[in-house]
Amino acid sequence: MTKLSFLDLVNVVEGGTSAEAIRRVGPLAAHAEAHGYHRYWIAEHHGMEGVAAAATALIIAQAGHATSHMRIGSGGIMLPNHAPMVIAEQFGTLDALFPGRIDLGLGRAPGADGRVARALRRDFMQEAEEFPRNVVELRAHFTGEPDLGLVAVPGRGAQVEMWILGSSLFGAQLAAALGLPYAFASHFAPDLLDEALMIYRRDFRPSAQLRTPYAAAALSVVCADTAQEAEYIASSTMQNFVALRTSRPGKLPPPVDNYAEGLPDQLKGMLGHVLQCSSFGTQEDVARGIRRFIQRTQVDEVIVHSPAFDFETRLRSVALTAGAFAKAMVPA
Repeated sequence: MTKLSFLDLVNVVEGGTSAEAIRRVGPLAAHAEAHGYHRYWIAEHHGMEGVAAAATALIIAQAGHATSHMRIGSGGIMLPNHAPMVIAEQFGTLDALFPGRIDLGLGRAPGADGRVARALRRDFMQEAEEFPRNVVELRAHFTGEPDLGLVAVPGRGAQVEMWILGSSLFGAQLAAALGLPYAFASHFAPDLLDEALMIYRRDFRPSAQLRTPYAAAALSVVCADTAQEAEYIASSTMQNFVALRTSRPGKLPPPVDNYAEGLPDQLKGMLGHVLQCSSFGTQEDVARGIRRFIQRTQVDEVIVHSPAFDFETRLRSVALTAGAFAKAMVPA
């Protein structure tokens, strides 16, 4: 049975603060758990005024304290930014606090630009090349195999579920080779979704963690009482994408009526392309969108990305989306 999960970028809205965005993680995670979401992931970003998820492990802990059984973790930790041992210690600590609930999704991208790379004292190009070796080293900190000659405390023996994340074919190949679950970032990079999933399943090698392939993919969703309301709410995300692609990233803006209609054709085309994997509409609309997405991808898990400018509106969308998912799971 396909599962439903949630991805939170901890967006900072215009007129709001990062502190407000972080304080909302706990209530949002608890709300997602109450509506049956399987896991709640936080994505690491740096140097972006509109994203407050830089200290990812700390925010995951906040989600853990607000929930009781839902899986929590990273979607993902950008490993080029960190030494593997530091991540082993952080997620070993999280496993000690919330045993059996911690996911460690790992990405190869830095989640930052060159200025941030210098501030973090990292060589992103070199670290990206070392990504496969660093993933193996990180796993060894948890399992003790191979012996690294030192012990991460906490870390050694932690029951952390490791994932490989990606938006290209590289991550699919690595996840298959290492026998790890794989998640594709189709909510913002849809082009290689089908090919990546095919490669992952075709080349998968069983491991101690996973005997058969397990794949997830992300879907942008806004669910509301009417299709018009959903499009209005989703215009905040649309504006965010346009700002990012035109080198003007910022905080999540308030929604705008008929936003896409007023865009130049080039930006309208870009937006339509980047939002290929999305479903905005009523519960019935979103149920159809989720059903089509699962039929297309055959994923084991759909990870919903669902920002909104107004927090209460976001909570409403999260609840309605859970109902839409339940509808999508009923055989036609």
